Amino acid sequence: MRTSPPIARASRGSVIRRVANMRDVADAAGVSVGTVSNVLNRPHSVSPSTRTRVQGAIDRLGFVRNDAARRLREGQSRTIGLVVPNLRNPFFADVAKGAEERAHKAGLSILIASSDDRPSQEAARLAQFREQRVRGIVIAPVGSDPIGAASASTESGPFVLVGGDHANPTCDSVGFDDRHGGRIAAEHLLKLGRRRLLFIGCPPGVKQVADRLEGGNDAVADRPDAVLEVMATGSMTIEGGRRAATEILERAPHSRPDAIIAANDLVALGVLQALLQADQVRVPHDIALIGYDDIDFAASAAVPLSSIAQSGQLLGSTAVDMMLEGGPASAPRQHVVYRPGLVVRSSTDG
Repeated sequence: MRTSPPIARASRGSVIRRVANMRDVADAAGVSVGTVSNVLNRPHSVSPSTRTRVQGAIDRLGFVRNDAARRLREGQSRTIGLVVPNLRNPFFADVAKGAEERAHKAGLSILIASSDDRPSQEAARLAQFREQRVRGIVIAPVGSDPIGAASASTESGPFVLVGGDHANPTCDSVGFDDRHGGRIAAEHLLKLGRRRLLFIGCPPGVKQVADRLEGGNDAVADRPDAVLEVMATGSMTIEGGRRAATEILERAPHSRPDAIIAANDLVALGVLQALLQADQVRVPHDIALIGYDDIDFAASAAVPLSSIAQSGQLLGSTAVDMMLEGGPASAPRQHVVYRPGLVVRSSTDG
């Protein structure tokens, strides 16, 4: 009777012990593989003495069962796939944190992937998760809707959008009311007496940003003496904000905006850095500045940044809840929309 797994010798004299399997445990305990399986999965069906003998063999051999393989056989994975546009953005890191904490409470694990703001990579990550047979997918899409959402929602179990289209008929979604957020940002600046507003950061195809701009336009439409100009950026990053600020500084002082709404806090921080370094514009005296997302860095900026607050962790945890509660594909989809809030700091009210 074999009492331990055989030892295989590697090159250069090192010794590698083969990982024990259920057959090794059964041989060591003098029972069948089926009995070992019962001890692991239905211990109440095995006598106490047999359970003790099998557990002793498991401990001696260091056997660890392959839970992933077992779940695949059962047709139920314990893993959720999460795709975000960019983990370097603290907001999406918060989404991942919220999703991971909620999944952990449910006994699940998270596989996190970044699309790097590229639709082609987003599609590749979705395909990988489908191949791995994850239990479900949570995605913050690059555009308004991820590539292959309709097929993914049926091929990979529950499929939840974070942001994007709040009324997508093919899958559940959770997000914030970005139009409301854009409106309260502009209203805040208008109440401060600012009239030459500039919206910075409008990459094509990002519905959340388009909604924020639309909300700003709603507020300005109520004030005939106010305007809202738009300046597109190639990226929603600090560097994108710095480039936008450089363009503003190249203008004559009288043609510059007196207030800026940035599409996210990273863009706002880039604008702030460039303006302060140039030492030509005082924030908020000459130009008031408000960001979006209220990431942790906003409050600790050289001039603390006003922002529209939305919780990435709340989105991540809610998305996992919706995935776990998801009904059949034929059931009506759920769409949860939260309202963001205004956080006023020195960049607009210094």
